[in-house]
Parts: sequence; C-alpha cells; structure tokens
Amino acid sequence: MNILIAPDSFKDSLSALEVAEAIQVGLHKCLPNAKYQLLPMADGGEGSCAALVAATQGELVRCEVSGPLGLTCQSFYGLLGQTEGEAKVAVIEMAAAAGLELLSAEQRNPWITTTYGVGELVLKALDQGVRQFVICLGGSATNDAGVGFLQALGACFYDRNHQPLALGGGVLSRLEYIDLSGLDPRLSECQFDVACDVDNPLLGQRGATMVYSAQKGADHEMQQQLEAGLEHFSKKVFSQTGINIADAEGAGAAGGLGAAFLGFLNTRMHRGVELILRYSKFDEHCKNVDWVITGEGRIDAQSCFGKTPVGVARAAKKHGAKVIALAGGLGSGYESVYTEGIDAVFSITQGVCSLEDALEQAQANMIGTARNIAAVIQISNSRNNMDN
Repeated sequence: MNILIAPDSFKDSLSALEVAEAIQVGLHKCLPNAKYQLLPMADGGEGSCAALVAATQGELVRCEVSGPLGLTCQSFYGLLGQTEGEAKVAVIEMAAAAGLELLSAEQRNPWITTTYGVGELVLKALDQGVRQFVICLGGSATNDAGVGFLQALGACFYDRNHQPLALGGGVLSRLEYIDLSGLDPRLSECQFDVACDVDNPLLGQRGATMVYSAQKGADHEMQQQLEAGLEHFSKKVFSQTGINIADAEGAGAAGGLGAAFLGFLNTRMHRGVELILRYSKFDEHCKNVDWVITGEGRIDAQSCFGKTPVGVARAAKKHGAKVIALAGGLGSGYESVYTEGIDAVFSITQGVCSLEDALEQAQANMIGTARNIAAVIQISNSRNNMDN
C-alpha cells in the first residue's frame, strides 16, 4: 500500500513537516508495511517557503534584511532542491521581511511600514545565481504598493523637488517621477511566479487599503490618505509605463505589492496552492498512490476557496487516490469539501478543551487520530481482500 502524506501546517502549533511526521507515526502503528511519502504542503501563505524546502530537500538560507519599520531583522529565503539540469529556484515569503507578525500591535502603522526588505531578499537570491522566483504574498504589514521593494532593487521615486521619497505608504501622494534606469539589470533575466490567493484590485472598496489596512493599524482618516496615495501612484505608473495597475486582479495583495510585480517585473500570478503543487512536483509523487492524507488547522466552508486540503484532493483525484483530511477543528459548512474530492474528514481535537490545550496537544492528538484512520483503512483492506 502506498500512502502520500501532504498536509499544510497547523498554525501556531505544528509546521507542515511536523504534521506529516506525526501522521506517519500514527498510521505506522496499524500499517507498518505501508510505503510512505511525506510531502509538506502550503497555500502560498506563511509556511510556504519551509514546506517547499522540505518537499524538495532544498535549503533554508537565513540572513538579515530591513524589517517593516526599516530596522534590521532576521529573515530567510529558500532554495529549492534541484535535479541535474534544473535552474535554481528561490522561494520568498514577503512576510519574512514585511510581515504583520514582525510587529507588536503598537508598532503597526501602514503609513511608515515598508516592503524594502523583500527587495533585499530578492537581491540576495540574485547573488546566488537565482533567476527563477516563487513569491508568496500574504501576512503583509504594509500599504506602500511595493515601492519600498522596488527601491531596494534600484528604482528611484522622486517628489516634485527631485528628492527621493522616504519609505512607507504615507508618501506616495508626493510622487512626481519614477526612474527605472537603476533597476538591477539581472531582473530582466528573471521570472517571478507569484502565489496570490486574493484577486483584490489596488484601489476601491475591494482594494488594498479599504479591505486590509485597518488590521495593519490604519484608522479611517489614514485609510483615506493611503487610498489617495495609491491612486496617485497608479496614475503616475500609467502615465510613464502605460500599464494599468489599478484594476488588475491581485494588484491589491500584500498592501499593493502585487501591483509592483505586475507593473514592473516579468510576473505570472497563480493561486497559491496550485503553485505549491507544481513546484513540489505533486503529480509525480502521487503516481501509484492508494491513499492521500492531507489537512490543515481548520476546515470549513471556506476551505473550497484555495485552501490546501481541497487543492491536494483535486490533484489526487486525477490519479484515482482516496483522500482523507485531518483538521484541528471543523467549522460550519465543512461538508462542502466532500464535493471537491475529499472522501472523509476528521477533527483531531479530543473533546472540549481550550485553544491553548488544543495547540499544546496537537502532536499527540494528530498521532492518535492517524492511528484510528489507519485502523479503518486496515479493516477496509481486509474486507476487500476477502471479497476478492
């Protein structure tokens, strides 16, 4: 029997690899002779870099870059494992340099936060010979339309007095001229595959500012000013490049960082889980697999919209595999995943408990639930063998 274990992380408790390892331990108790493959997954958000590095036996590179407030912070990027003849691929999570979780609640301020460090991560990967990038948008603390990111890469943004703009989203309304002559020439050789699970435009009620900036620290007055800055920026980009970034799907992702990629770099936008499936070579791993075990922290009605378990299930069904999903908890409408290729869903939580206890006991509960699933698989196989 061949079993592929391909879960997402369980946020605040276990990484995707730790989840996969715990599932294998539980399954092995009843199915010791099965052949197991562990393929940590993600949906393009936090944890995607670690998942892809683990899935491809790559390397996590730790480094220092500018954080969301411009101060040095510890960060990282990933280099995917290569087979002979393959090009180097770097995975960059924007949240590793410009993420909300890098700031305390009191520090959150999209007027001054910047994506500069994300550009520095790209430069470090370029120095390693990388020309193929996977960029994971999500968890942003910024609202600067990726201007900081582009500044780090060599672009210059000037005000009417021909002074360089400071960092942050609050200065975009002062933009008068964009000078791209200093962009790192190596960028012309690069391809950026951007994992983006939102289709928000840059501007408007569904745009970067109105939907996301409040959680980043903006009040109503700041929102109005930030929106005006993004609108002014988009007009300047259009007047100089002829590219309309205002209405493009995904331009509003990560505080408008999506707009910077779409407007200035060789970019392809993707649904996050689909991109992760591609780069982890899921289809190759899924050949001749009988069962696929996946999961994430919560499964509910929203899981059908770009979340890992459903993405995994859809891909697995192409190979005829049966799919079981585990979750830390099941929410309203979780049954909808049954129409998307998942054959059964199990919550690992053992009775009523606090969130703190659920997080602390996640590994043990994962192992116990996987053991029970293995017993059911064992019984099913025994009956099938008797019938045959």
